[in-house]
Amino acid sequence: MRVRIASTKATQKITKAMQMVAASKLRRAQTAAEAARPYAEKMDAVISNIAAAAAGSPGAPALLGGTGRDQVHLLLVCTGERGLCGAFNSAIVRLARERALSLMNQGKEVKIFCVGRKGYDQLRRTFDRQIIDHVDLRGVRQLGFVNAEDVAKKVLALFEAGEFDVCTLFYSRFKSVIAQIPTAQQVIPLVVEEPAANAGPSTSYEYEPEEDEILTRLLPRNLAVQIFRALLENNASFYGAQMSAMDNATRNAGEMIRKQTLVYNRTRQAQITKELIEIISGAEAV
Repeated sequence: MRVRIASTKATQKITKAMQMVAASKLRRAQTAAEAARPYAEKMDAVISNIAAAAAGSPGAPALLGGTGRDQVHLLLVCTGERGLCGAFNSAIVRLARERALSLMNQGKEVKIFCVGRKGYDQLRRTFDRQIIDHVDLRGVRQLGFVNAEDVAKKVLALFEAGEFDVCTLFYSRFKSVIAQIPTAQQVIPLVVEEPAANAGPSTSYEYEPEEDEILTRLLPRNLAVQIFRALLENNASFYGAQMSAMDNATRNAGEMIRKQTLVYNRTRQAQITKELIEIISGAEAV
């Protein structure tokens, strides 16, 4: 029992230390994720405005209009590189798995691009043949736009080669320390939101150069921006989930120590009582 108590106390120290590390890194990750949201949302608004002006144009980029088919789907699944974070990774993988099975049941072809080791490890058990690429970011100490740009270039190369028709991005949107929302966002072809009916008259713009040329340069960058946003949201969600999970683990370890100490004291008291009875019985026999 002494060894078990000492082992549980050592585990509790580790979980407490991990909780404090996650809490210290969460603030920076949360700030980065929240700072990326306005830029990504404004990029969406600008592209939607230009796309509305270019609607029906025969020269519209394929990233906006698509290939005209809906047969091959690429699932871009972004997860964490490490575990000990509760259901963070599993929730993203579950959402991607459900989408993949649904598409396969409809007769569609599914391809999976994994960003992050944990998602790759889980998905390859079921979809090993569907996984076409995997990006490992374990060696990256601080996420930068260049990491998202590298992933975006690979996705664009696959699209230009005709490897898929539709691309959906999977990640976890950070809401709070105890709430991370698994999200699926279609990025190719881009989904353009229709203006609200009560939004009032829209402003008319004249573009130089033409809308098609602007979109040709802007859409690839928008893909990298959306992937970068997903990576930042995932990073903040990971530390939030890890902080919550390690806090629960520390509390559970404390409860285990209390129960183990109680059993140890009872066992020790029973042993002392037994020894006293043996001594008294021996003295009376003499």
